[in-house]
Amino acid sequence: MPESPTLRAPAAAAAAAPVFRDAFASGAGYLAACTQGLPTRATVEATRIDLERWARGEATPGDYDAAIARARSAFARLAGVTVEDVAIGSQASVLASLIAASAPDGAVVVCPEGDFASIVAPFQAQAHRGVQVREVALAGLADAIDGDTWLVAFSLVQSAIGEHADADAILAACARTGTLSLADLTQALGWLPVDASRFDFTITHAYKWLCAPRGSAFLTVRPALRDALTPVHAGWYAGEDPWTSCYGPLLSAASSARRFDVSPAWPVWPGTAAALEFFASLDPAVVRAHATGLADRLAAALDLTDARGDAVRGRAILTWPDADGADLAALTAAGLRASGRAGRARVAFHLWNTHDDVDRVLASLAH
Repeated sequence: MPESPTLRAPAAAAAAAPVFRDAFASGAGYLAACTQGLPTRATVEATRIDLERWARGEATPGDYDAAIARARSAFARLAGVTVEDVAIGSQASVLASLIAASAPDGAVVVCPEGDFASIVAPFQAQAHRGVQVREVALAGLADAIDGDTWLVAFSLVQSAIGEHADADAILAACARTGTLSLADLTQALGWLPVDASRFDFTITHAYKWLCAPRGSAFLTVRPALRDALTPVHAGWYAGEDPWTSCYGPLLSAASSARRFDVSPAWPVWPGTAAALEFFASLDPAVVRAHATGLADRLAAALDLTDARGDAVRGRAILTWPDADGADLAALTAAGLRASGRAGRARVAFHLWNTHDDVDRVLASLAH
């Protein structure tokens, strides 16, 4: 009987670890991919080349258009959707606000308590139209979805606590009630295999786990819902042919999800294309095994448990109570880059991390 991919992944991750690390100029002790990813060597080089071309007066809109096309294609492969389903933007909140602006008057939106503000605030900003945001415990999110719920909006991996939403239960509830789904993949895509086509909408800011420059974000829209969204950010770049849509009325919006494109901040896209093409070349199961293998070892050593009292396993982000910041201070004093959120210390493991980082965390917390 052939060995299952699940069993092969840890061995493959161990073999790939040096290759992962070689893609980055540094990373030892950097446990903050959930705050900001590190650029790959290819991203640094692509950005340097672009800056030098710009300084010489040689950068052209066509060059940036090619970089955006490469990034959009690589993102589509990573997210498991077609390139026609992908729109680009600058921030997660900008893309979420597009969906919020299309909510019917009086719509009910259900979100998890304590989720990242960028996926909640855009809907709260529609309160003047009667849009209601109901926040519930993450564990009860699926049960809170009923026939009155227009949309459920949630981060697949929670930023503050690292916990994973139960996507299967949430989507089953959506299917029963006719509720739309919006998943923020910012803390997931890049280390966690994700099929974005399962959701009606997804948003992803690429500067964390996908290691792109900040300012490149992506929206996926289920094809049947393209006409249900109002392209409130539409400009020249949302045209079927952007280069003939620069002046006057937008006579022909793009037939694909490009109709929702936000006019691009050009300098971030060469580096984004390089980063996403690198991640699209990797086996996501192997990346996941690498990240969770390190995190599982630390979680076991710290005896971390989740809200149900079960041992924490299978996460790349680990958090634990640290109300006075003492543990974060100890990590920082040991030369480790970590973060603190919601009264908790937070560390994250990505491609550049090694078992030495786990040992350094444990040593710093033992003192």
